[in-house]
Amino acid sequence: MPKSLLYRLFGVGRIPKLIGDRLRMEGIVVADEGIPGSVTYRDFRAPGRYSSWRKQAFIGSVVVTNIRLVALMSGRFAIDVPFTDERIRRLQMSRERDSLLIKFDASLFHDDWSGTLEYRYRTSQAAEVLKWIHELTQT
Repeated sequence: MPKSLLYRLFGVGRIPKLIGDRLRMEGIVVADEGIPGSVTYRDFRAPGRYSSWRKQAFIGSVVVTNIRLVALMSGRFAIDVPFTDERIRRLQMSRERDSLLIKFDASLFHDDWSGTLEYRYRTSQAAEVLKWIHELTQT
């Protein structure tokens, strides 16, 4: 899958150096950066925010290390959960055509949020990411 034009020109969606260094120390198993993505908010509520349905595009990254799953949205953490954390099992992850879909209840990571969040990352490595997540959560 080709990288985003903004990634190729300006590095948008690149894994920030400090985060990348930490992830490399954990042992990167599979990673893809500079990939188009979107987040869909369904019946979403957070302090000062509400959306019955809203979709926002971004350029981001997905990384699986020996320790955790990290999904970045424009250089910020969207998902950062270790495989030892029980919340990893509450993420609904699947492959949707050429995308990795990660869907979960917003209150899973923020007590004062509600609704559903759906992150889609267009990556040719979606099957590989899912395979490694399955393997690493079984141990």
